[in-house]
Amino acid sequence: MPDYKVRQLAVFMENKPGRLNEITRALANAHVNIRGFSVADMADYGIFRVIVHDPDTAKSVLDELGFAAKESDVICANVPDEPGGLARILDVFSQAGISVEYMYIIAETKIAFSVEDIDRAIEVLVGAGVELLTKGAIQ
Repeated sequence: MPDYKVRQLAVFMENKPGRLNEITRALANAHVNIRGFSVADMADYGIFRVIVHDPDTAKSVLDELGFAAKESDVICANVPDEPGGLARILDVFSQAGISVEYMYIIAETKIAFSVEDIDRAIEVLVGAGVELLTKGAIQ
């Protein structure tokens, strides 16, 4: 079976002006291409979730800057660009009893999903005919 696990980095940062710029500039200077991202903020800190073409280099760059960056796997699916496209994929998760922790768009109709049981989620999505993107197609 193809490798459908895509590595993302979750970068924890202070919620202050210039922090995102510092991170993205450092990645750009290291020639790391950002494929998709999500930003969530709280009162004092934020989480920058990012999928890049070279996660090892990105992790090294972030570590050198002193940012706490946690690695995890997500599933990236090509969601049909039509009414109900996303709902059909979420139906598959729901019917299999798989909880979606969070999701975000990485490009056009491509969505990254973080789920509690990634191996089972891949199995049920493939079985339901959902088009998953391979690690090689993203990174």
